[in-house]
Amino acid sequence: MPAHALAGEGRNTCLDLLMGMVIEPLLGQYELSVVIDYPASQAALAQRHQDGDGEWVASRFEIYLKGLELANGYQELTDASEQRARFAEDNAERRRLGLPEVDIDERLLAALEHGMPEGAGVALGIDRLIQLTLGKARLQDVLAFATPNC
Repeated sequence: MPAHALAGEGRNTCLDLLMGMVIEPLLGQYELSVVIDYPASQAALAQRHQDGDGEWVASRFEIYLKGLELANGYQELTDASEQRARFAEDNAERRRLGLPEVDIDERLLAALEHGMPEGAGVALGIDRLIQLTLGKARLQDVLAFATPNC
């Protein structure tokens, strides 16, 4: 993709492109790779914390093997006002890009306001783990109900 094609795109779009097209395919080629301390702007539903240099980063991680993301996880954001502000920032960016706004998840915000406890979770892509274990090149080769876009 030519550099001018990214003109007007935000920092996060450029970071996503760089990660997906350049960095991810190289991760975990010889052993598991764990990526931590994502930019704070990419926290989504995760808490943020300061790293050793005092920079704000997302409290999230991803695990890779042979260029495939196998798992991701994060420390849940439990601050309702911070989450509402993030939803508003996301919709402002969507408007700037000419995309439709996403409805704010009022049920999530109500749960946070009620006092959702601290928590964290990890999502493991079992299908990707099977793909690597069986040495298959494509994810659709291991899915029971593959779709044309897999």
